[in-house]
Formats: sequence, structure tokens, C-alpha cells
Amino acid sequence: MINATLMTVNPFGENMYILWDETTREAVIVDPGMMRDAEREMVTKFIEGQELNVTHVLLTHLHIDHIASARWMANQTGADVCGSALDAQLGRELPEQVAQFQLKIESDPLIIDCNLADGDTIPLGDEVINVLHVPGHSPGGLAFYLPQSALLISGDTIFNGSVGRTDLWGGDMAQLINSIREKILPLPDETVIASGHGPTTTIADEKRFNPFL
Repeated sequence: MINATLMTVNPFGENMYILWDETTREAVIVDPGMMRDAEREMVTKFIEGQELNVTHVLLTHLHIDHIASARWMANQTGADVCGSALDAQLGRELPEQVAQFQLKIESDPLIIDCNLADGDTIPLGDEVINVLHVPGHSPGGLAFYLPQSALLISGDTIFNGSVGRTDLWGGDMAQLINSIREKILPLPDETVIASGHGPTTTIADEKRFNPFL
């Protein structure tokens, strides 16, 4: 069985997720955006307390609020940082992102260790995480779908009653809506959407109530 542990971090209220298998204790960390030592300590204590073996750091996209501690997390666990090469410019310009949002943190450029593309799969215990390319919020936007658990980690592509902003570098509203319609809405209605900010929702509810769709 896969557990999804949510931790909301940093001034942007970003949702990072630890997905872990109860039997094998294998885990992946999605979007480690911690910006304070206390937040990093919280994550470390959880991993150690559950005796988890973190195999991958998965990034839905390379905006600062989702990746501030990606390399730190990889160094702590020995995991690879995995995301889309289409967001490589965002990673290289991480210090510029810090300056743009006037954040009082230090950050080096982030270079991912492994490129993820649409259709890739990542094993996690007895389950498989399916990688969906959902550009629009950023060129390399990804979502991670666990069919057995009926769970979608959507990043900033879709939210409860809303969709991601497209006014940052590489954003495109038409592309975003197309990604949602082609890749996300066809998933089973009972699928829980765990997004990058805010509360969870379901495919069924977004089909019925999301005003952008």
C-alpha cells in the first residue's frame, strides 16, 4: 500500500509529498520546496522515523517554491533529482528566481540528474508511478499518476476549482487547458488530485465545478 504524506512548506504554501510503500519502505519525494532549516528538519525526522529509503526526488516543474531543497534532499538521501529537461532554463536560473521573488535564501542553479518524459514509469513498491507531460504552467510541467492508488500529483497544473498561472516564463494558457483536457480529465472520476497548493479535489469534481474547464 502506498501512503501519501503531505507537508506544506515555505512562504508560498507549497505542498510537498512523500509517497512511500508500507511494506518495502521505498519512498519518493515530490517537490521538496523547503526554505527553512526547521522545514528540512521536519522532513528529515519523518524519513528517519519511518525508516524510508528515498529513491527519487521528483519535480513537477522547476519553479523555486517547488525545488528550493531539491539538491539538498538528494544529497541527504542519495536519491536522483528527476524532472523535465524542458524546464532546464528555470533550473539554471534558480538564483534569478530567488531575486525575482525577493527571497532571503541562498540557491545555486539546479541541474537535474535524470530527465522524465511523458510515458515514463517509476517503480514504487508494488506500484508504478506514471509520468504525464502537462505543459502550460511551465514548458516541462509534469504530473505523477498512481493508478492503483487512484492518486494524481498534479503540481501547479490544476487546483481545487482553479488552474495554474501562466504569466511566468514559458507559461501558456491554451496549452495548459489542453494538457488538462487531454491528460488529466480522462483519468477515472474517483482519482484524487493532490496539487501543488491548496486542498485536494477529484477528477469528478473538477469536471463538474472548475470554472476554467
